[in-house]
Amino acid sequence: MSNLTRFDPFPLEPMSELFQGLFRPARGAPGSDTPLADIKVDVTESGTAYTVKAELPGVEKNDIDVKIEGNLVSIGAKVERKQELKEGERVVRRERYSGSVSRSFSLAAEIDEAAAAAEYKDGVLSLTLPKKATSQRKRLQIN
Repeated sequence: MSNLTRFDPFPLEPMSELFQGLFRPARGAPGSDTPLADIKVDVTESGTAYTVKAELPGVEKNDIDVKIEGNLVSIGAKVERKQELKEGERVVRRERYSGSVSRSFSLAAEIDEAAAAAEYKDGVLSLTLPKKATSQRKRLQIN
């Protein structure tokens, strides 16, 4: 019998490390994401509201945008890193993330936008999203 082996054009050898950073997102390697490449959220539900906690490390409060439309929640953030190069210096490697990121998800019940509240502390965005009061169904009498 013949043995089949899978060809990896970017094996994990010392010489290929030069190219790993370029192709890691395409390869989906674990742990290759930038800190803000995917906003991590925890959502809890009580009888009257949802609580959302989203990790946004290194983001300024003014650069966070939260939108609520019905039961759809959208969180967006923009991160700008100032480039401070002194004369005679050159960048050897840059790993700090700069750019924008967003995340949207839907909840089971519609949100009362007027009563929603947000707080940002220590890199964690906390949202309190009260559920809209469901209207009582009225049963019509058929004559």
